[in-house]
Amino acid sequence: MTGLRIAGRIPRAPALQKVGVKEIAPGPRDVDDADLLAYIKETAATAFHYSGTARMGEDDMSVVDPELRVRGIGRLRVIDASVMPTIASGNTNPPVVMIGEKGADLLKAGT
Repeated sequence: MTGLRIAGRIPRAPALQKVGVKEIAPGPRDVDDADLLAYIKETAATAFHYSGTARMGEDDMSVVDPELRVRGIGRLRVIDASVMPTIASGNTNPPVVMIGEKGADLLKAGT
């Protein structure tokens, strides 16, 4: 709630008021904590991108081997964020693109 209240100061800055910037949501800053908390509960969402659901390795708990092949199933590979051991701290797109590139290289090499 504190962060939302601080962010609400931005559109009230004199320079922005001169050009007509207005806050759209959650609206006036004279709302009480209960109303602000209700707004947060209604609109908050996670931005997590799921990853790490297909463990890669050579042990018995691994789903895919280091060449991204699914253990025990021929001609099937997992080439996506599932093989990432942890969620990237930034956007997941670049590492997933690189996993795709590596997977394509493995397929072309016939491994």
